[in-house]
Amino acid sequence: MRVVIVGVGALGGVIGARLVAAGVHVVFATRDARSAAALRERGLVVDGIGGAVTVAAPDVCALDALPAASCDLVVLATKAGDAFAAAPRALAAVAPGGALLPIQNGAVAQMLADRHPGAPIVGGLSNLGASAVEPGRFEQRNDGHLLVGELAGGASDRVAAMCAVLARGVRTRATANMTGAMWSKLLLNCAVTTLGAIAGTTMRDYLAHADCRALFERTYDEALAVALACRVQPERMLVEPIPPRTAAARDAWLAEVVAAYGDLKPSMLHDLERGRPTEIDYINGYVHERGLALGVATPIAAAIVDLVTAMSGGHARPGLDHLRALAARYARG
Repeated sequence: MRVVIVGVGALGGVIGARLVAAGVHVVFATRDARSAAALRERGLVVDGIGGAVTVAAPDVCALDALPAASCDLVVLATKAGDAFAAAPRALAAVAPGGALLPIQNGAVAQMLADRHPGAPIVGGLSNLGASAVEPGRFEQRNDGHLLVGELAGGASDRVAAMCAVLARGVRTRATANMTGAMWSKLLLNCAVTTLGAIAGTTMRDYLAHADCRALFERTYDEALAVALACRVQPERMLVEPIPPRTAAARDAWLAEVVAAYGDLKPSMLHDLERGRPTEIDYINGYVHERGLALGVATPIAAAIVDLVTAMSGGHARPGLDHLRALAARYARG
């Protein structure tokens, strides 16, 4: 299988380097010829969980230089905002019978499929924790996995073939309920990632405050109401997506979430600190958009989008006070 990784950030770098180390021929596609030449010269280094890997002189080219209909699997590993610009050229490189696999946070895969009807797009999610130490050098921060599935649901030979190849580098599994899995990840992104970015700290730290815990639960429940209005059956990821009703059982559920995500620095916080665009429009913004369309009130999602947008524009800085102000505004009556 001819594999291309579009976008050599943290996820693309870790996945691609581990595939190369396992003997898979991978072509890396970057924004332009200059960045391709720089990456070819410096190579790729991955440290952290899963062991160290070095790829000297990787096979890399500019995205525009990919030959048409030449690739069986194109993994779209850019940031969400860049995915929409890169998708047309990436789709042009997909060979008959092949597919484009977006692995961004949020609803990017579904949004791309909506914008490109009939295109060979397969749904993907990543639970891999990875960070870019510097250009070409990455750290894998957990033993997560890739999840792959048809957006229309069910099993397929092409998903099975993609999983078999990707599993040579990183843990990979297939799902017959990709939309449900996408929403399950979206629920966690809306509450864990975004609230942590606003607070400027980890989930474990902000949940130490009772008002912030209450905001977490309201944010999660609001997004869940939209998912259920979409007639989606959320799929278990690392935890059950639908929290239990009783207080004690819900405490135990939240402890599972904290065990899985509580000490990770949110990727959106990295973006804010580095002055990069965030993925807020594809996370809480998508929930708000779907809520409007379905008549489900999402005031917290709307407020979060406004606040993160202000932070992205330099009009506010992450801090726990912002989270506590949201908590006070949306305290349960």
